[in-house]
Amino acid sequence: MGMDIFEVTDLDLKLNDPVAIAILQPWVDVGKVGSIVLDELQRHLGARELARLARPGAFFDFTRYRPEMRMVNDKRDFIIPNTFISYGSDGESGRNYILLNLREPHANAEDYTDAIVELLQYFGVSEYCRIGGMMDSVPHTRSLTVTATLSDEQADRAKGLVSTSSSGYQGPTSVVNRVTECMDQKGIPTTSLMVHMPQYVQLEEDYMGAYRLMQVLCVTYGLPVSLSNPVRGEQQYREITQLAERNPQIQGLIEQLEARYDQGRIVEDEALEKASLPPDVEDFLREMGQRLESPLDDD
Repeated sequence: MGMDIFEVTDLDLKLNDPVAIAILQPWVDVGKVGSIVLDELQRHLGARELARLARPGAFFDFTRYRPEMRMVNDKRDFIIPNTFISYGSDGESGRNYILLNLREPHANAEDYTDAIVELLQYFGVSEYCRIGGMMDSVPHTRSLTVTATLSDEQADRAKGLVSTSSSGYQGPTSVVNRVTECMDQKGIPTTSLMVHMPQYVQLEEDYMGAYRLMQVLCVTYGLPVSLSNPVRGEQQYREITQLAERNPQIQGLIEQLEARYDQGRIVEDEALEKASLPPDVEDFLREMGQRLESPLDDD
């Protein structure tokens, strides 16, 4: 097997020094921050489909990624979960981008990752960038931390916006990280951006997390800064503050997180884990999450 597991729209397509930007569902897309950013990039770049898996059932368990029935123009449309890859061009720089909406495979993982690498090589990708979000012990009252692996030049451009300290994490991970390893072995630069969001409120769609991720992407790749808009995220986080003010224990937790943040530390203290909070606080947090899932006004 190779990239022939994909249905490619145009094998003769010529791209200008393309950068690949990838998200991975569901593991590394907390708050759907990667999905929100990828959707905005697709709109800006005028992205068109480049490839999708010919038989996604060879890689995905459809009892875990559920197909959907949707009504489109009064007709039922059967939607099968897939990996979608698109391409587009930034009008100002003329540079091409390949956007990958990847999923964690449940079977034939090596074939899946090898095919992604082969496809990216085929279209001459010059850099592979992974973006996403994770929960962390950080306060919503401070600028969300973005950890990054970047080139020296990119790190200079993003100075003050990212933390480039290396991670000491050891443990379970996604098999899709194999794409990064293979690209490294082939001499193709790889980068990553990860935004850390407050774990005490888990939003289905975290627009402040998406804003911070897009803000760094725009600076790193010279994309229009107008793509990063904080308004909706600020509204969400204001509501978190209003709800948190009702509970002294939550306020105390936030103050601890603020103190640690102000000391320049990303918190990994088990005492601050949500799982260790009293049941009444957990009930409050669930209520907060439900409140914040309601649609927000844009004004």
